[in-house]
Amino acid sequence: MTSKSETEVDMATDHGRVVLVSGATGLVGQEIVALLLADRTVEVVHCIGRRPLALKHPKLQNQVVDFAAIPDLPKVDECYIALGTTIKVAGSQDAFRAIDLDAVVAVTRAAKSAGASRFGVVSAMGANPQSRVFYNRIKGEMELALTSLGLTCLVIARPSLLDGERTTLGQPERSGEELGLWLARRLRPLLPLNYRAILAKDVAQALIRAIKVAKPGVMTLTSGDMQSG
Repeated sequence: MTSKSETEVDMATDHGRVVLVSGATGLVGQEIVALLLADRTVEVVHCIGRRPLALKHPKLQNQVVDFAAIPDLPKVDECYIALGTTIKVAGSQDAFRAIDLDAVVAVTRAAKSAGASRFGVVSAMGANPQSRVFYNRIKGEMELALTSLGLTCLVIARPSLLDGERTTLGQPERSGEELGLWLARRLRPLLPLNYRAILAKDVAQALIRAIKVAKPGVMTLTSGDMQSG
């Protein structure tokens, strides 16, 4: 007999999926939304965030929310979270934590209450709650918090340096990241797969593919796992 948890993560149905996305204005988030909108098995894509999306689509529903007080959400089947910032943009470590940890947990709780059984979250390579590096420690604490929520299925993507054009998204330039990308692109043939810069679209595709075949429990995708070659 099929258990409830196995039924909840069954992706055999070929239509009618209702999906929630948070972080849709970011590099990976915009790719996730584009792929879901093009997916014939997806009926509705609900996006929640701190600012409205410029994108318009018949399947897209956009809601501006305060992550500290998320209202009741419509019923959804799965949830993708690609929230993230930098300390420079956020303005302080506390503000960074509020987005990369607190907001992610808040969205997850809200989506779970709305019926989601499958969750995909974008974390980062090096995520470790014991790390001495603040960024990695917060990402690790975020992962740990999500695994404690009793989710039926959780897929965690840990990309290396993200490759993509942020200026077209209206995001500020990240000078250190730009330098890292410049070096990573030139050294790509010499770097192990897991340490190469990765295209945001590759992360989005890998996360969506993993959710479609997910079994109950927690799955972690390394940057190497997600590389298209």
